[in-house]
Amino acid sequence: MDDVVQKAASLLVGQLRANTTTGRSASIALSGGRTPWAVLARLAQTDLPWERVHVYQVDERIVPLGEPTRNLTHLDATLLSRVPAIGHPLPVDEPDLDAAAQRYAAELPHVLDIVHLGLGPDGHTASLVPADPALEITDRDVAITNSYLGTRRMTLTYPPLDRAASILWIVTGNDKREALRRLVAGDPAIPAGRVARARAVVLTDIVP
Repeated sequence: MDDVVQKAASLLVGQLRANTTTGRSASIALSGGRTPWAVLARLAQTDLPWERVHVYQVDERIVPLGEPTRNLTHLDATLLSRVPAIGHPLPVDEPDLDAAAQRYAAELPHVLDIVHLGLGPDGHTASLVPADPALEITDRDVAITNSYLGTRRMTLTYPPLDRAASILWIVTGNDKREALRRLVAGDPAIPAGRVARARAVVLTDIVP
């Protein structure tokens, strides 16, 4: 896993540096997960023009602020509290979640520079999970899911993922071996397999 963390951090640093040249801003959308938190902790130690980096969330559980299962809790601890990046948390605390999702979609750049995605053993990515109605949404960039493992989620849908300038998949753990095989094959029977692959890189510690 350490090798994946190092490679992922190096790749993201290079992309963020390239995307903040000539004074322009960069946008990155981040998913959750134990390995990504280690990557972000390493990123936070890097000298970058963070004040020009906009950090978005790929997905979030609809749970109270500060809950340990909430991605923002770890995103704050590992990155946003340590660098002057511009954070854009998913607004899962608002009473009208559909309206909140529409407002967040309006905040997103049309093309995200970098999207980080993870992979579940069941083939889900972001909070695009098997059999959820959000899989079929093509006219909205942000959606609310049904309950998954006991929690509803707010998630980016396929359109903003497919428009992204680059996608970094971080996949660790042998329980994801079969899902990884299907991701690499572009198997549309799993949610992850439906994400555009042309501009994607997969970093993994799983030995084929």
